[in-house]
Amino acid sequence: MIRVALPFHLRNLAGVSGEVALRVDGPATLGAVLDALEAEHPALRGTVRDRDTRRRRPFLRFFACERDLSLDPPDTPLPLPVAVGEEPLLIVGAIAGG
Repeated sequence: MIRVALPFHLRNLAGVSGEVALRVDGPATLGAVLDALEAEHPALRGTVRDRDTRRRRPFLRFFACERDLSLDPPDTPLPLPVAVGEEPLLIVGAIAGG
């Protein structure tokens, strides 16, 4: 199982109260995890990634094992600790303002 930590507003939208545990068929890639997340929690479709382009929403970032994966392609393999469930994939809401 792959663990995903969501920011508060996405947890509320998905109706979960902690980390989300997902089963991913095939290689544990960033895109596969996001596909599984949207399949398990349809309310998140279009919030993490654009529905049409499937690109990351501007104010969300992806981190794994202290590494920023936000600009990596969807077929990027996740680090082994994330792939085996030891560490979570973090989806973090960026903060903007002045």
